[in-house]
Amino acid sequence: MEREQMQCSPAGSESRLSADACPGPEVMDAGAGVSETGLLRPTPDHTICVEVSGVRLGKLFPFTVPNPEAIWSSEYVKMPFSTSNRQTRSVPGQRCEGRVVHRWEVIKEALDRPDFKTAEDLVGAIRLYNPKYASIWTFMGLHHYLKQMHHSERQFLLERLLPQMAQLALRLPGLCQLPIQLLRVGMKRAISMSQEQIACLLANAFFCTFPRRNSTRRHSEYSNFPSINFNRLFEITSQRTFEKLNTIFCYFRMVTENMPKGLVTFQRCGLDSPIEWKRSRCTVTQLLATSEGTIEDKGRGMLQVDFASAMVGGGVLGQGLIQEEVRFLINPELIVTRLFTERLGASECLVITGAQRYSEYTGYSDSYRWVRPHHDTTPRDSWLRRQTEIVAIDALNFSDPIDQYKPHCLKRELTKAYCGFSCRVIPDMQRKAVATGNWGCGAFKGDVKLKALIQIMAAAQARRNVVYFTFGDVDSMTAIQKMHQFLQSRNITVGRIYNLLEKYSQTAFTGSRPDLYDFIQSNVDCLRGRY
Repeated sequence: MEREQMQCSPAGSESRLSADACPGPEVMDAGAGVSETGLLRPTPDHTICVEVSGVRLGKLFPFTVPNPEAIWSSEYVKMPFSTSNRQTRSVPGQRCEGRVVHRWEVIKEALDRPDFKTAEDLVGAIRLYNPKYASIWTFMGLHHYLKQMHHSERQFLLERLLPQMAQLALRLPGLCQLPIQLLRVGMKRAISMSQEQIACLLANAFFCTFPRRNSTRRHSEYSNFPSINFNRLFEITSQRTFEKLNTIFCYFRMVTENMPKGLVTFQRCGLDSPIEWKRSRCTVTQLLATSEGTIEDKGRGMLQVDFASAMVGGGVLGQGLIQEEVRFLINPELIVTRLFTERLGASECLVITGAQRYSEYTGYSDSYRWVRPHHDTTPRDSWLRRQTEIVAIDALNFSDPIDQYKPHCLKRELTKAYCGFSCRVIPDMQRKAVATGNWGCGAFKGDVKLKALIQIMAAAQARRNVVYFTFGDVDSMTAIQKMHQFLQSRNITVGRIYNLLEKYSQTAFTGSRPDLYDFIQSNVDCLRGRY
């Protein structure tokens, strides 16, 4: 494997950036004609939650198993309808502790109703089957959201959309019978499920039905997994919560009115062995930096980078609202990854193929605003997946920005980016360009110039071209493009760049630290004999 990684194509051959991988109007569909993905079939490493025979006919039937309600295992998602999912229910007028009941029966009693007259009807329903948290969860954010709504919109939500969502949630025992394996650290596994199954799972997350997922204590059963129930979002009173709920309800309205008929694949990937960055003979591939557009709009047909948290989705169900959270909101099918994806390891990533976009928006963070529904026209592949491929890679969060220049941090970020750029769900699929940007910068205090260079190196190692979005920052766009041109014109290998970065790290802790790109250009000849 190591030998294969080091024998990279030189810039100007396979890696040349053509009209198929740069952000002009004629190339934004680059990769839209993805090569045939081969026969869809379950394997020991790929769980398919639908009947495979129906996919070729465009019909998605849930895969059925005998006694799905009996499954209750630490290796699989614990489903709300399992007979092992029980709760104690008090008896009105009696002081005894109550009787143990099947929790799914309580959930059905609470949600199977023609409408919700008030916000308290919804809150009361959720509290009914979450008695342990009935006095803890405040729902202030949800109350605040409903109060801000126009009367007619609130009436539509309570009397039409929420009942439809509840009925969708209650279809869980029929739609999702095949056990969903937890994608734990070190696993290299894939899960494919229909968009209808995902919608059903997300409806259950909205109504907070998933058992054992409410505790965030350090040693709780799912402490190493992201939260999935929506209770935290319902507590937060802010404009962010208002806009998040607008975006989420847009999704549920669209799928309840016209359920999409496709598949989505979630694949956890990892590296088998470390990369010898010092010895890499790969030369940089093609790059185009642009200050215009966004990854999700202009990166169509490319491998689109999600600037992820190690807990995928980050603060999407909390207060977070930066790049990853925005992407999970406008493509809500991504949120279901939080149900089964354990915290990402240092050399792991998550690739999602087929997630559909449902919303358009403006702004970022506090200025984020939901605008309108988005009608996704991205073509589907032979597995009925939207040809949108998103890779979640988590950057290091530097409390002290100086730390990012330390060799072990450089190696970690290079390894993480390479893992994301080299993982391909289908081995023989073409190497699409990577659509990325200021990964790990902003709140994580990453140096834009360093992080751009790290991604250029990782893409060279993975033999992918790069389209780099600077989100309006013209100065960064110019600097990154010029540095890339310098590296390419001098035919500088990844190994030489890495050695320059190590040398730069020795100056990074001095008060007179030079600019990174100036340092590389002035010192490159000193390492001429070293790869």
